[in-house]
Amino acid sequence: MFFKPELPDDFILGTATASYQVEGAGKEDGRTSCIWDDFAKVPGAVYNAQDGSVAADQYHRYKEDISLMSDLGFKYYRFSVSWPRVLPNGGTDVNPKGIEYYRNLCRELHAKGMKACCTIYHWDMPSEIQAQGGWAERSTAYKLAYLAKVLFKELGDQVDMWITINEAMCITILGYYLGVHAPGIKDKDQYIRSIHHVNLAHGLIMQEYRKTGLKAPIGITHNLETPRSATSSPKDRLACDHHRAIRSEVYTMPLFKGQYPDYVTKELGWVFPVEDGDMNLISQPIDFLGINYYSEHVLRWSDTALFNAEAVPRWEEHTSGINWAITPHGLLRLLEWANTCAGGKLPIYITENGAACDDRLVTDPATGEKRVHDTQRIRYLADHLAICSQAVREGIPLKGYFCWSFIDNYEWTHGYTKRFGIVYCDYDTQERIPKDSAYYLRDVMAGYGD
Repeated sequence: MFFKPELPDDFILGTATASYQVEGAGKEDGRTSCIWDDFAKVPGAVYNAQDGSVAADQYHRYKEDISLMSDLGFKYYRFSVSWPRVLPNGGTDVNPKGIEYYRNLCRELHAKGMKACCTIYHWDMPSEIQAQGGWAERSTAYKLAYLAKVLFKELGDQVDMWITINEAMCITILGYYLGVHAPGIKDKDQYIRSIHHVNLAHGLIMQEYRKTGLKAPIGITHNLETPRSATSSPKDRLACDHHRAIRSEVYTMPLFKGQYPDYVTKELGWVFPVEDGDMNLISQPIDFLGINYYSEHVLRWSDTALFNAEAVPRWEEHTSGINWAITPHGLLRLLEWANTCAGGKLPIYITENGAACDDRLVTDPATGEKRVHDTQRIRYLADHLAICSQAVREGIPLKGYFCWSFIDNYEWTHGYTKRFGIVYCDYDTQERIPKDSAYYLRDVMAGYGD
């Protein structure tokens, strides 16, 4: 039994994807390579060296996908722009075919009565820019701001909501320190510089946007982490403080306070490449904060672990597809913390939330229909929507929720082995098959539930 979440009438319910994960058409209509194309070629970096060259083929099937979204009742679709599709080779020459695709995508959304939420950067940096140093170089922030300027000019009349950057934490610590995401670099100095340059890129994009006079709301999306401590001991709590500073506050404090946290600057001695005026750019007012949430960490102090924070076993059920703990209660703690950071009045959106499950395609013996009975995902979504309802009752200015993801897609280093979609994608035929979770969300949006 899944209860209907009590949410305001103007609460947004949408769904989301990212360009590299769904579009495909990797070498069509002028698109050039990105860092994930390159990373997939590194031995052992990605499952079976799989890449996003075909993915869910949304580049050719966007009308079918939007029609399905509309039939399910979604009013917002969050997508991202492929940087090397719009500006091939990381240059400044605009590719008309790239712009045409995104204009057509937005027009189709509007034709179906939906809104377009556009993320400017969701990880697919052109290969040539990484060859010049990527996010370790200050110039990259200005190059992304140029892409944003092009998008504001070419798509400004079509986009209803803008997101500057998706998940700065993953871009930086996973890409430049741990090396487990593209571009696969393990270098502390490059990591520290990348943090500041991603923050700066956001500020530069905001500066460009305010010049345009466009009225659609614009914000940034972070996958913030506010772990809970394994015990009540001061050292375990300090481990959580360290983790939160590294994974969240190096992005939120520049955004909301114009400074970096003391833990990294004073205790760790990190020196960020801050130039005059940078912090004012980064801390410009935004229209909303986007939060991506999947799970909550439980940590204890360790003298040998990275930043003294070590994960411990926990009691919660884990998702069957990717083995992440299911912790909807952690979402409320995170929302309360983020709302305090943002001053208590800034609109907040859950811009990603979902689960990878062990989805099995079956044929209904009575009807012959193909179905996926993803009960665990339905429970996951229902429990997190219930937390959204509780957050609204507490007075947190939570304005919307985007389910991740609309369709099964390229799950980064996992390739195509992990399925987050509420729609099943048969990668051999590209057939789209709504899962039971899609029909559950349809009922939620239609106002049904016990």
